[in-house]
Amino acid sequence: MTLIAVHHEPGADETLLRDRVVDASLGEAERHGWEAVRLTEVAARLEVPMAAVLAEFRDLDAVANAWFQRGLEAMLAEKPEGFEHWPEVQRLAHCLLAWLDALAPHRRVTVEMLRTKAHLPHLHTWVPMLFDLSRTVQWWREAARLPAPYGTRRAQLEEVALTGLFLSALGVWARDDSHRQERTRRFIERRLARGERCLRWVPDGRSEPREAPAQR
Repeated sequence: MTLIAVHHEPGADETLLRDRVVDASLGEAERHGWEAVRLTEVAARLEVPMAAVLAEFRDLDAVANAWFQRGLEAMLAEKPEGFEHWPEVQRLAHCLLAWLDALAPHRRVTVEMLRTKAHLPHLHTWVPMLFDLSRTVQWWREAARLPAPYGTRRAQLEEVALTGLFLSALGVWARDDSHRQERTRRFIERRLARGERCLRWVPDGRSEPREAPAQR
């Protein structure tokens, strides 16, 4: 899970190559497992120079980041009409499920990616993943249009609670073989309802209009 820094707008050919490399890597991973994927073999399968692949992806972890970027783009995609009027818990559920649904076609491989990133000896992926998780949760709040401004007590509590929910939902989703991931959906809805009750009395940090002083 990550937000990838982009230094320029990629051209159509670059975007096409990036997508082809990601899709080919996923195909290899479905057959042999994520850790067995070799970018040299992916380049050969696509009949493109390895240098062209290297120009787009420094290593296999960068390919995983590009895959998680698709989940983030789904989370931030155009919302249904009237979305801003939905209850907060419904907006949060919609955005998280959009992320999970986008990655569901390759759920097993996605879980393998996460396990590889979280493997303790892989500090070069483990440490950045913690920061990527925080940024993803912040984007989740933005996508769900939560009103509490950053830095307020309400926003801080929301981020802690949503981080826990995100990780817990991933754990359920990783083993969910139910139709349309219904087990994950129910889990998210229950946890959000519980969190809403816990945060009900925490001010959201927005300035409230002051009442006019009483006339004497």
